[in-house]
Amino acid sequence: MARYALKRFLQGLITIWFIATATFFGMHAVPGDALTGEKALTEKIRENLEIKYGLDQPVITQYGIFLKNLAKGDLGISFTQENRHVNDIIAEHFPVSATLGVLAIFFAAIGGILWGALTALYRNRLPDTIIMFLVILGISVPSFVVAALGQLSLVNINDVAGTSVLPVGGWGTVWHMIVPSLVLGLSTMAYLTRLMRSSMLEIVSSDFVRTAKAKGVPAAQIFTRHQLRNAILPVITVLGPSIATITTGGFVVEIIFAIPGLGRYFVQAVQQLDYTVIMGTTVFYGAFLVFMVILVDLIYGWIDPRVRLE
Repeated sequence: MARYALKRFLQGLITIWFIATATFFGMHAVPGDALTGEKALTEKIRENLEIKYGLDQPVITQYGIFLKNLAKGDLGISFTQENRHVNDIIAEHFPVSATLGVLAIFFAAIGGILWGALTALYRNRLPDTIIMFLVILGISVPSFVVAALGQLSLVNINDVAGTSVLPVGGWGTVWHMIVPSLVLGLSTMAYLTRLMRSSMLEIVSSDFVRTAKAKGVPAAQIFTRHQLRNAILPVITVLGPSIATITTGGFVVEIIFAIPGLGRYFVQAVQQLDYTVIMGTTVFYGAFLVFMVILVDLIYGWIDPRVRLE
């Protein structure tokens, strides 16, 4: 197991290096310069930044400085936000995105397992048709459309009720989190519903389920102890990457609902060509996704030795 874990860890480091390298050269290929834009800095600050990051040196020299700082855990200083380190921005705003993402994956997992099991039990009947139609909508409709419709619905509900049933935007209380987390987790819930349905249909026709029915085991017990427990394994497999994807994929939702998460600052950094913030958050998000994938692989390798042997 230790050898397998070390192998996956080294593969993860190589992946993170590739993400960092692609991000660095991609940003240097983008035209424009944050230091000479509308929010141009003083000449002294510009000189200090050029010295620190080697901005007046060849690109390969800047790449070496970037990797050296990255190895020390230093993601740099923002070009557009005075005296703010990228590490501080991530430490301050990522917990907000993480909280929103955890709630979204909770709703997505519960809904996906519930609706997927329900569609398998009522296969080719009205509940199955309705739920699968909604699943197709959930997968097809872009997140920014769902977020805008969700916020518009909140406005109409509050107008009809004559009071603020749920906040339209902002952050701070549990009530602020409900609708954004539902909107953010909708597409993942739709995907998990399809996955759970397919897995349940395979389990329903398996030999051990037919044997349990022949022995006279109650239908409820067959469903909970045999069908559901076995069908949920593929869902658990994708939960790790799904957690990372949802946690790092709420950019549009954070902007529309005015949530002070890291995604919102990432979008602002793109608009302002704040290279250090863009590169730092991209590498951080990439490393987080790689970590979650490795964690799921290690858990599966611990559960099933065949994964380690392969």
